[in-house]
Amino acid sequence: MIRSYQALLNRILLLLDSGMTALAFFLSWYIEYQSGWFDSTDAIGGQTYTILGIVMILVFLITNTIYGLYVPQRTRRLRFEFSQIAKSSFTAVLVFMSILFFIKQIHVSRVLLVTFMILAFLFLAVERMCLRLFLRRLRSKGYNKKFVLIIGAGPLGRKVLQVMREHRTFGFEVIGFLDDRLYPTTSYVDHVQVMGTIDDLSTILNDHLIDQVILALPLDAHHKLGQIIAICEKLGIQTMIIPDFFNYLPARPHFEEVGGLPMIDVRHIPLDEAFNAGLKRAFDIVFSLVVLTILSPLFLFIAIGIKLTSPGPVLFVQERVGKNRRIFKMYKFRTMKVSSESVSDTYWTTPNDPRKTKFGTFLRKTSLDELPQFFNVLKGDMSIIGPRPERPYFVEQFKEDVPKYMLKHRVRPGITGWAQVNGWRGDTSIEERIRCDIDYIENWTFGLDMKIVIKTVINGFINKNAY
Repeated sequence: MIRSYQALLNRILLLLDSGMTALAFFLSWYIEYQSGWFDSTDAIGGQTYTILGIVMILVFLITNTIYGLYVPQRTRRLRFEFSQIAKSSFTAVLVFMSILFFIKQIHVSRVLLVTFMILAFLFLAVERMCLRLFLRRLRSKGYNKKFVLIIGAGPLGRKVLQVMREHRTFGFEVIGFLDDRLYPTTSYVDHVQVMGTIDDLSTILNDHLIDQVILALPLDAHHKLGQIIAICEKLGIQTMIIPDFFNYLPARPHFEEVGGLPMIDVRHIPLDEAFNAGLKRAFDIVFSLVVLTILSPLFLFIAIGIKLTSPGPVLFVQERVGKNRRIFKMYKFRTMKVSSESVSDTYWTTPNDPRKTKFGTFLRKTSLDELPQFFNVLKGDMSIIGPRPERPYFVEQFKEDVPKYMLKHRVRPGITGWAQVNGWRGDTSIEERIRCDIDYIENWTFGLDMKIVIKTVINGFINKNAY
């Protein structure tokens, strides 16, 4: 039943997407040649544009298919669907331009193509958002349901039931459990019927309308998976497996293949991907060069201030733990009187620390002492955005006392970060800082980096927790 609904929905989506693409193309042509906003003339004629518009619709439908926009989106976030639409729009325009090049039709307005790409994204995004709202309204009234049977009524099975009840707009309805341990002594679990044992699966699937079977079995029952999957596939019913070790996995586990053998990356890091790492590194270099160029007079002023207020070097160089637990030397403007490495490497700074100079206190409060770290960024030891690096002495302590502390070393440390812009700077909770750092590492996007940069600038550099 649910599959026939999905097929009908896909046909509707194809028609809607075709209509939205055609409307975007027509409006782009109108804006370019008829609105009077641009000093343009129709160099190739309206009839040719009609043909090109049809070609663009076909290209768009193909790229939409490639980016998975015609598979069920029931449980996917709207943000993910928007990102796929943006990728499809950009790819479709690139493909269309390639077609124009090969057919030697090079007189198509570039303004028209850019306008079309923007309008197509906006129209399709609004269309998908409205469709989601319509389908969720239907599901709230009991239509377009997906009937689910859960095999395993233990803690994992009950967790599945809880999630589906919390997200009723997804349209899942659990009709029952199968459990060898509870049946027949227990009739209901959380108000859902225990319908039988795994041996009853074939009979229950034949007697009830079920769209999906979810396996939520403990590890000691995994030997039954083959039998269950074979029965479900024989009847054409979708089967989903939730591993008993799901608590160890991130929210969005990453699958890799090694010689045909599938593997789950327990902690997938977006910055492990070459494109993401290259994009972030390019930004780090450009941003650091701009900052160092603009603020070079300030560097000179700070250096003179340090020399005039206390004897010793301008820069303070200290070992910190960086990416992949590698030790590097981090630069700061010196804010304290010169002391031995054993003291500076193993003692926290206190509010009334006698080692601080008056000028150094000002530098620490305004975070100006951190400016030389832009040289660390250029060297590749650090990034503009990332978890703050810590001294080896304290890393050895924290890794034993703070859960998942060492995960921060999967990426380059940063001058500022997600924890810092959320208020976890200086003398604040290490646990909360690590929580923010892991959230940043697992969910990194270039847009998130830009958000952190903007929040850093808006919030200012004054650190009330700095001593």
